[in-house]
Amino acid sequence: MNVKRFRPILEILIISVLAYSVHKLIFYFNQSNPEYTNFLYSLETLYLFFSGFSVVIVLVLIHIKSKNIDNVGYSFLFATCFKMIISYVVLLPILTSKLQNNGVEKINFFIVFALFLAIETVVTIRLLNNKQ
Repeated sequence: MNVKRFRPILEILIISVLAYSVHKLIFYFNQSNPEYTNFLYSLETLYLFFSGFSVVIVLVLIHIKSKNIDNVGYSFLFATCFKMIISYVVLLPILTSKLQNNGVEKINFFIVFALFLAIETVVTIRLLNNKQ
């Protein structure tokens, strides 16, 4: 097994842990604020969901790159669209919630989504630029 080939997976996991730690620290300092409590999805759930999705997408892209590098970009677009649809379905209960203060939860969800989308994009760019 080529360790260098799966380096992006390790990078995703390290960045996920670092981002989660910073995010959890922000929540720790705002624990007395009622807007930061009673979320539908916990921070751990969001990070596990999105990091799992990112790892699967990158594994698929690594596999596709080994078969045919010309299809990596299209596969990334398809996987990202699929992830967006699933993310919207997960976000729908937050959007339809009757709670007054769910704006922080919506922003929180979007920040985690955007973070992992950026990570996947950078990894895909690096995969496409590294033509071996």
